[in-house]
Amino acid sequence: MAAAISVLLPKSSTFIDLLKQPTSNFLSGCTLQTFSLNFKPPPSTCKSPSLVVSASSAGKTSTTTSAGSTLYFNFTGFPFPLGPFLNRPTIRTEAVKDCIWLFEQEQALGFSSVSTNIRMTVIKLKSGGLWVHAPIAPTKECIQLVKELGAPVEYIVLPTFAYEHKIFVGPFSRKFPQAQIYVAPRQWSWPLNLPLEFFGIFRAKTLEHEDLSTPWAAEIEQKVLTSPEVGIGPYVEVAFYHKRSKTLLVTDAVIFVPNQPPECISNESLLASAKNGLAVKILSKGKEVPQEPVVDNKINRQKGWERMVLQILFLGPSNLLEPKASFSQMSQKLIVSPIVKTLVFSKVPEKVRDWIDSIARDWRFTRIIPAHFAAPVNANRYKIRLSSGCNGDPNRRQWKCKGNA
Repeated sequence: MAAAISVLLPKSSTFIDLLKQPTSNFLSGCTLQTFSLNFKPPPSTCKSPSLVVSASSAGKTSTTTSAGSTLYFNFTGFPFPLGPFLNRPTIRTEAVKDCIWLFEQEQALGFSSVSTNIRMTVIKLKSGGLWVHAPIAPTKECIQLVKELGAPVEYIVLPTFAYEHKIFVGPFSRKFPQAQIYVAPRQWSWPLNLPLEFFGIFRAKTLEHEDLSTPWAAEIEQKVLTSPEVGIGPYVEVAFYHKRSKTLLVTDAVIFVPNQPPECISNESLLASAKNGLAVKILSKGKEVPQEPVVDNKINRQKGWERMVLQILFLGPSNLLEPKASFSQMSQKLIVSPIVKTLVFSKVPEKVRDWIDSIARDWRFTRIIPAHFAAPVNANRYKIRLSSGCNGDPNRRQWKCKGNA
């Protein structure tokens, strides 16, 4: 779960009202010229696909325009800012021909050596416009890759409360001021519960459970998971089903960890993770930790990736020194992240069961696109049911989720 931004603000309604003013320019954010938050608001046919395997390698595209095309200045986040702080190359993949595209960037946890990929999904609607799910940093390269699709961005969707996705919605939407913005319900942030306007998100509409009035309802259906407070706030995630391509979109509900690191994660990050640094020493619990120079080779890059995955999926993994065995148990299969399972799903098993039940019963998907790790994932309703710890026939109400799912 992403931690929300920490900013020391005076407890003044006047200050909050300032943020809500459409002309407010209190903070701004884009490609190095300004900061990562912006308070200037915007002015008022898919082909039938063949099944795509979990980590498609076809159709990958990235631009190599000017030296500044990947620059994006971001310094925010609590307790750690989200990196990379200056440079975010974008990889575009065509997941379903002429219909669905995936855009990926590296995302790091502050000053640590832990990175993963963060994914934006773009769907072309029958209208010819684009529907954007979970925007990423709008670098010049990223925006150019979107514009190359040759269609207007009509809708921008924030499917979660999580800061790591919310932070880019405002800056991205300003690149496409005619697009309508929709956000998951019950938005919140921590340690200060800030309004959406603080994040540069103005005039956003709220995504409702099974809402048939959305302008894309004939093509994309949605189901909302919202829980009571689990820890510091409620868990909220909206799942979407693109009917023509039979594709399920989720944010953090399930993941598929690939054996190899995503292409967008730099070799520098992988090698930094392979070093036996402070985290490895602390989590090795007294074991001898050798101090060896890290040579740039495939073995060390793989070790760096395995360590990254364990630190992302677990709270304080104890096996970072030799991560391969634990990594193999988590990789190459559809799973619920252990940290999500422990902190969220185990606290509200009935809510999770009902949500998964509804997804498995109503949607006949053949692939899943999560917001992190590998995608698209070759999976159906039975696999998502098993990965979430649910048992029984999804066509009936007589199945249940385990308490830890």
